[in-house]
Amino acid sequence: MKLQPIFNLPLFNLGFRAFFALAGFAALTLIVLWSAMIEGDLAHENYFSQNYWHAHEMLLGYSVAVIAGFLLTAVKNWTGKPTLTGDQLAGLCLLWLYGRIVPFYEGLLPNELIALIDFAFLPVLAYQIIKPILQVGQYRNLVFVALLLVLALGNGLVHAEILGFQENTAWLGIELVVATIIVMILVIAGRVFPFFTERGLPGTLAIKNPLFDTLSIVAAVLVFALELADISGTILALAALFAVVANVARLSGWYVQKIWYVPLLWVLYVGYGWIILGFGLTIFSAYELIAPSLALHAFTIGGIGVLTLGMMARVSLGHTGRALRVSNAMAISFVFINVAALCRVLLPVVLPGWYNLLVYISTFAWLAAFSLFVFVYSPILTSVRADGQDG
Repeated sequence: MKLQPIFNLPLFNLGFRAFFALAGFAALTLIVLWSAMIEGDLAHENYFSQNYWHAHEMLLGYSVAVIAGFLLTAVKNWTGKPTLTGDQLAGLCLLWLYGRIVPFYEGLLPNELIALIDFAFLPVLAYQIIKPILQVGQYRNLVFVALLLVLALGNGLVHAEILGFQENTAWLGIELVVATIIVMILVIAGRVFPFFTERGLPGTLAIKNPLFDTLSIVAAVLVFALELADISGTILALAALFAVVANVARLSGWYVQKIWYVPLLWVLYVGYGWIILGFGLTIFSAYELIAPSLALHAFTIGGIGVLTLGMMARVSLGHTGRALRVSNAMAISFVFINVAALCRVLLPVVLPGWYNLLVYISTFAWLAAFSLFVFVYSPILTSVRADGQDG
């Protein structure tokens, strides 16, 4: 007797639907919990310390959910082979969700079990991605499998310190995860920015330069490698300057002024701009002129936050058969997410005395941005395609 699927719902028709929905709700829930923690309103036992929990969950919780949704959908398009749907996709979602919940069961569950549940998600995702890639021999796409495994390594370094296997590896693991996500974004940008630009602005030709594509990624890897090796000063500053120049040159080939009339485009370009700014701020932090956390948050809230919100908005419309136009509410959401980055990264430099207030404003702007995303996109992600096709 053939078993009937339990999760036979539009939400589980394709990876982007379920994981973008999870990412949207996680972006809200994780920040609310973090705010409660730092205010002292939530003092629940946690497997992670407060700072590690915040960094771990925003990167290996929220960001990895977006990555999972994108890759499960993109690999299906690239290879023509199916990726997880239905009950299997729901199972992977539950594994991700358990990873968010079990750290609060510290003391009730063995720490090793908590670590295993959280760690397992990325290797399982990598396995699901590599199968269709190998079936059609698209070996160049194995770079994404490699990047997922590096993310898993970073996660493992965090757990190694918490479990007492190693000393002083948790923050190294967090830095490795940030670096890997930024490199992954730069790789993906080379594939989608020119296409999205030409699609969003008919008649436009986005100039793709393989040399600049390579240099921009090599420069980013060099900067992050130096930081991971704890090398600063002039060497790091020169590498960061190289990254700024290479990525500006790359982005300028795709850029046309008309993107500012299309929210789905300008949000992506501004998000890329935050990454370039992150490299620029690294120049100053290399000489201890500014706090390294400003460059870090340029990469995370600015680069990762803005770009993931923009990508989820664009991909969700395209893969549900809808017109590639966002509502006014989502355009406002794009403004809010950039306000969150501005208040957390740039304004503290010129208004250091207002730091605490700016963090509050950044938090509320982030929550406003993702509240609008959840409100607008929940019906889209949970309903059948507008054109009646599968997916």
